[in-house]
Amino acid sequence: MPKAVVKRAYRYRFHPTEGQAVELSRTFGCIRLVYNRALDIRTNAWRREQRRVGYTDTSALLTAWKQTDELGFLKEVSSVPLQQILRHQQKAFTRFFDEQANYPRFKSRKRSRASAEYTRSGFRWRDGRLTLAKMDQPLAIVWSRPLPDGAQPSTVTVSRDPAGRWHVSILVETTIDHLAPTTAEVGVDAGLTSLMTLSTGEKITNPRHEHRGRVALARAQRNLARKAKDSNNRAKARVKVARVHARIADRRRDLLHKLTTRLVRENQTIVIEDLAVRNMVRNHNLARAINDAAWSEFRSMLTYKAAWYGRTVIAVDRWYPSSKTCSHCRHLLDTLPLGVRQWTCPGCGEVHDRDVNAARNILAAGRAVTACGDGIRPNRHQSVGHLSEPPFQGGRNRNCPLRSGRESPVLDDREGRQAELPPESGCAASATSFCGRLPFFGPVG
Repeated sequence: MPKAVVKRAYRYRFHPTEGQAVELSRTFGCIRLVYNRALDIRTNAWRREQRRVGYTDTSALLTAWKQTDELGFLKEVSSVPLQQILRHQQKAFTRFFDEQANYPRFKSRKRSRASAEYTRSGFRWRDGRLTLAKMDQPLAIVWSRPLPDGAQPSTVTVSRDPAGRWHVSILVETTIDHLAPTTAEVGVDAGLTSLMTLSTGEKITNPRHEHRGRVALARAQRNLARKAKDSNNRAKARVKVARVHARIADRRRDLLHKLTTRLVRENQTIVIEDLAVRNMVRNHNLARAINDAAWSEFRSMLTYKAAWYGRTVIAVDRWYPSSKTCSHCRHLLDTLPLGVRQWTCPGCGEVHDRDVNAARNILAAGRAVTACGDGIRPNRHQSVGHLSEPPFQGGRNRNCPLRSGRESPVLDDREGRQAELPPESGCAASATSFCGRLPFFGPVG
């Protein structure tokens, strides 16, 4: 059975002593100060001198800060988390310059996540007991599950959430056996009424965790609003609000873990839509429900679990008209309002459940992507509601006409001219078999 060697994080609750809590809180404060000072220097250097400051420069500045009277207290905490936060800042700027993220923001004591990362030189692991630098006692960890036999932590991250709970994440290298291969495939359509609809016809009910916890959340927020600003009672009330949010998040995460694990165990290939959730939440009428559904977290979990266990996840183009295409005869409707949950195909008379039909089309599109390349999307230059053979746009492989983008294997995107696959094409046969199951091209298996 094939195996995968992966780095896996195991997260546990722990209960610090009073001295450990004070030491970690000081470390969090120093991390925040170093990060904000370094970010301010980077920003001003660019604004005033058009000069970039890198990790090497900020690391040298940190050493200099420790020698000053003003910031000499930085020597009293472990140097490892301070260096790590500067490395993370460098990565944040790299992502910004690569246009993968926004400009890094300053950290806030009240709003930012309180965490400290220790590499191998910043902790001691002996006989299953973890002791951090600057501490004389090991952490009292609640071992809710064992670490793999013989595991040696490479990185330890300690964090405190707004609800006041302490967690430690232990990163280890471990070997995971791939699951036995299976022929099962499934298409998944994400929604709000049903959290997920599968191409098998099964619908996963949306538990609406945030909606169910809304009464308790509103009560806690009203109690917070009545407290005087900057008072101890307000701080206690803020923790109560955070605990309600934490319970909601824990329930949501638990459901997603169970759902993604089940899908990975039962199916060799899972096909989903490449949804732009960040754009979708701009709809203020649906933003709350979309955030509660946590589609992005679902995709993230599904992706890394599939990689661990030897499964495949395929994401089809978000513009692919999965809902308004008949999965039986391939007729494409011009419009299908969101309020219509069931419709009858005018081409063949088949009655479709909107979500089940979409899931089946997503699965068929995923099969075509496997054979023909990335990019399944409709023709945007003209209506294709009455075309028997709408276009297929290719992706990245230059040697395959189905992927090249230079010519469409079925219909030219602009002129509407019929195009044919060259008979010598290496993927012509597989394209014929798979595209026959793709919506627009023929019935699903």
